[in-house]
Amino acid sequence: MSLTFARCFDPTGAVHGIPTFPWRLAPDGLATRRQLRALGLRPGGQDIVGQVLRPRFRRGPLTAFLYRVDRAKPVRPMTPAKTAALAKANTARRTCPECRRDAGYVIPAQLGMCIPCAYPEGAAP
Repeated sequence: MSLTFARCFDPTGAVHGIPTFPWRLAPDGLATRRQLRALGLRPGGQDIVGQVLRPRFRRGPLTAFLYRVDRAKPVRPMTPAKTAALAKANTARRTCPECRRDAGYVIPAQLGMCIPCAYPEGAAP
């Protein structure tokens, strides 16, 4: 099913159930989660007020939900406990389970260990 510009434009919500706009043509005062985050805001429990659709070739359209900027709340600040937990989790992702050293990068999931342990003596694939 091809999704053209005209099928993406439904400001009343008659077809899609909620107001729908083509990609990059949302009205002022509405923003996606990423756009809110860039402004230092979060949806804060408010309901979705619309969506934007971007047609794709041979697949369903990309959908981004819209929220009102005036009802958005500030992002919660990072607490010291959250900062410590995040640092601990990132350290665990960088630590090789074989040699127990910090690899300095996130261990690839396909290998399950650091590159020197996976390919000893330079025996790369």
